[in-house]
Amino acid sequence: MRDITKRFPGVLANDRVVLQVNSGEIHALLGENGAGKTTLMNILYGIHQPDEGQIHVFGRNVKIRYPRDAIRYGIGMVHQHFMLVDRLTVVENAILGTKSPRWPLLDLQKAREEVRNLSAEYHFNIDLDAKICEISVGMQQRVEIIKTLFRQVRLLILDEPTSVLTPQETEELITILKKLAARGLSIVFISHKLEEVMSLCDRVTVLRNGRVVATVSATEANKASLARMMVGRDVLFRTMRSTHTGGKVLLNVEKVTATNNRGLQALKNASFQIHEGEIFGIAGVDGNGQVELAEVIAGLRRPTGGTIRVRDVDATDLGGPQTREPGVGYIPEDRQKRGLVLRFPIWENLILKSSTSPAFTYRGVYFKFYEIRASSETMIRKFDIRGPGLEFPAMNYSGGNQQKIVLAREFQLKPLLLIAAQPTRGLDIGATEFVRRQLVEFAEEGNGVLLVSTDLEEILSLSQRFAVMYEGEVVGTVENNGSIDLGEIGLMMAGSKRLYDGNRHM
Repeated sequence: MRDITKRFPGVLANDRVVLQVNSGEIHALLGENGAGKTTLMNILYGIHQPDEGQIHVFGRNVKIRYPRDAIRYGIGMVHQHFMLVDRLTVVENAILGTKSPRWPLLDLQKAREEVRNLSAEYHFNIDLDAKICEISVGMQQRVEIIKTLFRQVRLLILDEPTSVLTPQETEELITILKKLAARGLSIVFISHKLEEVMSLCDRVTVLRNGRVVATVSATEANKASLARMMVGRDVLFRTMRSTHTGGKVLLNVEKVTATNNRGLQALKNASFQIHEGEIFGIAGVDGNGQVELAEVIAGLRRPTGGTIRVRDVDATDLGGPQTREPGVGYIPEDRQKRGLVLRFPIWENLILKSSTSPAFTYRGVYFKFYEIRASSETMIRKFDIRGPGLEFPAMNYSGGNQQKIVLAREFQLKPLLLIAAQPTRGLDIGATEFVRRQLVEFAEEGNGVLLVSTDLEEILSLSQRFAVMYEGEVVGTVENNGSIDLGEIGLMMAGSKRLYDGNRHM
């Protein structure tokens, strides 16, 4: 990619970017949220057109106007926000855009067999007949990977591919990617996990504010130098944990059961407590009941059994808006589908949960635009939300800045308990450090945090205690005292081990 420039209203997303990926190379693309990484890859995949610059594939100057052009040139991409059709099955999504060997007839059975073989080969364990709207975010990401493998790509773009995997699964994926590269497949690897970049990639290109800062060999760099190039300052790599102790019980979840969107049991007698000043983690591979647990506590899903108490209030059967009365805030795992109205401007997204508040409206009907703007600008400054401006829709902001909008809104409501589901998924290292610090400071004030994350490092860095979930059950509760056996935790996450007494000091 030579001198690629791309402009959006109010934003210069890419500024004369040069990127060269060699055959058989695993090339990392790093940068802050909004640095232009996804825009650059969307140009390579034909979703956007560059305003200036050229693309050469195997020495040939090509025009990639649509994703089908990219696919024809052997380019595949797994997006951070998935490009799947919700009402179609896993197999149907995998074969979209490909030509059937029996054209004009559709050989769905043969395609299903090929997808099943790919799923088995890479241990994805996916229900091939499930519709996309019925499976978890983690499973959807695996469907995206299968889509590209089904097309026998020559250049594979991966955007945060390990964010929903266990440590063992991450190691397996890294092994697979190295084997694919050894066979001549080129890989562009976008990740904010610098350990993965250092262990996997051959070279690294760093973007900042739409420009290339440097392209370096991974063997010549380290975590500190890469982070400094990304954010323009030193980043602290350390554990952040609330020191608040001895608080009263803030949340009591007792033997809660619930079903998923398909009517199948998703939670099985889940029980735990969260105290004032505590960050309590929920660890596990995505799709093991964490989403349903968060939604039940947030009042977005009715439990089929058990009780939920926030302080002294029975919140078992409260609906979503009513859960705010006992003081429950919710950061959903999917910011685009559940956290934002993408076509609404930023100021409207920031007041979604308080749009009828006397602070922002007259009699709950007429907006007080001066007060709304002042409040929105304060939140934008505090949470370092970067984008074209208050009047622009949320869809014009990068994924990381969209996440900051959701965080700003929930913190502004000052809840007693904050449910944070995947709060740093897709965030750069600087934004991740900021969000984690906000959660710790929130807990230090005597509030409680339920941290749901598939990133085990995040769980270990932030939580005083955490539970491990597998197939809807809490298979163990662990005191995070600094002597954690990661192998044992990984086995628990995979369902190969459980703590039968429900509690363990490690």
